[in-house]
Amino acid sequence: MALQFEINAVTPFRQNCTLIWDDETKEAVLTDVGGDVPYLLQQVQNKGLKLTAIWLTHGHLDHAGGVVELLKTCDIPVLGPHKDDEFLLQALPQTTAQYGFPVSPSFTPTRWLEEGESLKVGNHSFQVLHIPGHTPGQVVFYNAENGLLVAGDVLFYETVGRTDFPRGNHDDLINNICTKLLTLPETTQVIAGHGRMTSIGHEKRYNPFLVR
Repeated sequence: MALQFEINAVTPFRQNCTLIWDDETKEAVLTDVGGDVPYLLQQVQNKGLKLTAIWLTHGHLDHAGGVVELLKTCDIPVLGPHKDDEFLLQALPQTTAQYGFPVSPSFTPTRWLEEGESLKVGNHSFQVLHIPGHTPGQVVFYNAENGLLVAGDVLFYETVGRTDFPRGNHDDLINNICTKLLTLPETTQVIAGHGRMTSIGHEKRYNPFLVR
């Protein structure tokens, strides 16, 4: 049975929270729970799924600001991001208030993630890649079998993530994209942190930040 996914744009920043599930086991995960938690839980319920984890690509408020609220309803582990984003998760009370989001307490994930780890949803495995640059602790999730990459705010349709935030680094971002992501099969579908999907092949040809 196939791996399935549904992209849900949440928060005023229209951040892509992705619901990923295994059709056979009905086990599911949510990536980057930035907010709009009742809506996300309704999507899980409507599909008859069992939510087993939250996966976080990085610690910015629009990607992590809804985690504590969701955990009040679901006792599930929070996996990721890399520990280098701890300062962002600790700053959530300030940043959510500053941007007019529902105020989120700070939190520590169940487990920080490292390059090369593997996460599972049902019978499907995702490889963890550490892609610092947008934030120092940004990770992405790659499923080779289905050619699917959950990229967070690393790679977008014909552009790349911002690096003007605290501890951002443009050179690191471009180097990591080129050495770790553009080496994936060109048919790989990319779920970006905001906006439309793209593919590795399209970005290799048309992304002005990456075309050599």
